Amino acid sequence: MTASSPSDAILNRLMSLHPKVIDLSLDRMHRLLAALGHPERRIPTAIHIAGTNGKGSTQAMIRAGLESAGLRVHAYTSPHLAWFRERIRLAGDLIGEAELAATLEECETANGGQPITFFEITTAAAFLAFSRTPADFTLLEVGLGGRLDATNVITNPRLTVITPVSVDHTQYLGETLPEIAGEKAGILKRGVPCIVAPQPPEARAVIEARAEALSAPLHIARQDWESRREGDSLVFQDGDGLMDLPLPVLPGPHQIENAGTAIAALRALGYGRIEARAAVTEAEWPARMQRLTHGPLTQAAPGSEIWLDGGHNPAGGQAVAATLAALPPRPLHLVCGMLNTKDVAGYMRPLAQAAQSLTAIAIPGEPNTLPAQETAAHAASLGLATTTAPDAQAAVARIAQGHPGARILICGSLYLAGRILRENG
Repeated sequence: MTASSPSDAILNRLMSLHPKVIDLSLDRMHRLLAALGHPERRIPTAIHIAGTNGKGSTQAMIRAGLESAGLRVHAYTSPHLAWFRERIRLAGDLIGEAELAATLEECETANGGQPITFFEITTAAAFLAFSRTPADFTLLEVGLGGRLDATNVITNPRLTVITPVSVDHTQYLGETLPEIAGEKAGILKRGVPCIVAPQPPEARAVIEARAEALSAPLHIARQDWESRREGDSLVFQDGDGLMDLPLPVLPGPHQIENAGTAIAALRALGYGRIEARAAVTEAEWPARMQRLTHGPLTQAAPGSEIWLDGGHNPAGGQAVAATLAALPPRPLHLVCGMLNTKDVAGYMRPLAQAAQSLTAIAIPGEPNTLPAQETAAHAASLGLATTTAPDAQAAVARIAQGHPGARILICGSLYLAGRILRENG
C-alpha cells in the first residue's frame, strides 16, 4: 500500500501494529472499543452476515432493497477492491477521505501502539463512524469465520444471515466443513432470527444445533423459503406466498440463491415485493463476473470480451464456471493470479473444463501472491495449456493477438481484481 492520501499514510502505520502471531480473538477488539467508549453499542440496527461465498452479493441486494424503501443504510464489507473507503458506507455513501483519516487517527491514538490486527482496528474505526452518523440499519459483513471475527462484538443484531458455507481459510477455521460451519454459526445470538442460505447437509446440521442451543429461530432455504429460476423470472416462495420477480442484475446462476437469501432477509424485516424487486434489479457489486467495457485492457483486445471475477475458492470456481456456461458460446481464455493460501487446483478444476488456455500472472504488490510459474504448474496438471505473463495487460494483449474475438476472464483473487479496477479506470 503506497501512501497517496492522509488515510493511506495512517493505514500504512496501522499495518505495523500487527501481532507477531495471528490468533483469532476478540480480546484486542474489546480493549480498543472500551477505550473508544464502546461505539459498537451505539450503531443503528445491525444485520450480521457470515458465510464462505455470496456474503458481499447478498449484502448488496439487502442494501438495495432497504434503500428502495427510503431507508438510510450503513454497510461494512471487506476486502476493498480499488480503495479502502469502499469498506465503509455511511447512510448510503462511501465514507469521505477527511472523515476516514480522522476516524482512523482517533483509533490509532486510543490503541496506544498496542498489538492489534489491521482488520480489527479498521473495524473499530467503522463502528466509530457508524455510531456518529444517523441511519436506519447497519449491514455488517464478517471478515473471516464469524465466532472470533472482529465484527462479532455486537450483542443484539436484529437479524443474522449465513450464506453458503464451503471449505476456505482452513489455517484459521478448521479443516472440515462442520468445523468451518461452527465458526460461521458463531454469529448466532440468543433469540435472534437467522436466514440460512442453501447449505451442504453437514454444515446445516451444525447451524441447526447451534440455533437450537440459543433458541434462535431459523428461516432455512428449501424448507421455509425457496428461490428458483423459471424462464426469465426469479420465483421466490415462502409461507407468505409467491413472488415473480426479474432475474438478478448480478450475473450468474448462483445469484438466484443469493437473491433468495436477501429477499428472505427483507421479508423477515417486514418488507415485501417492492423491496424484493429493488434487491434483484438495483444491486451493484463489482468484480463478481463484471464485464469490462472500457479502459486500457479493452483497448488491448478490440473485439474480445473481457470479464473480471474475484472468486478464489473451489465454490467460487464452480460459480464462475456455471456463469460462463450460461453465456453464449465463445472460446474462453483465462488470466489467473492467486494467493499462496488458497486451494489453487480446487478453484481451477471447474474452470479447466471450460477454458482453452490459462495465462498465469503474479498479483502486483501482494506479498502472499503465488508465483506465476506455480499457478501455471497447477493449471497444467489439470490439462490446461498454460503460459505466464508479467502482468494482466501483457496477458490480455497476447491472448487477443493469438485468439481474436476470444472471451477473456481475469480471475483468481479479489486482490488481483482490485488492482485491475484501479489500473483500468
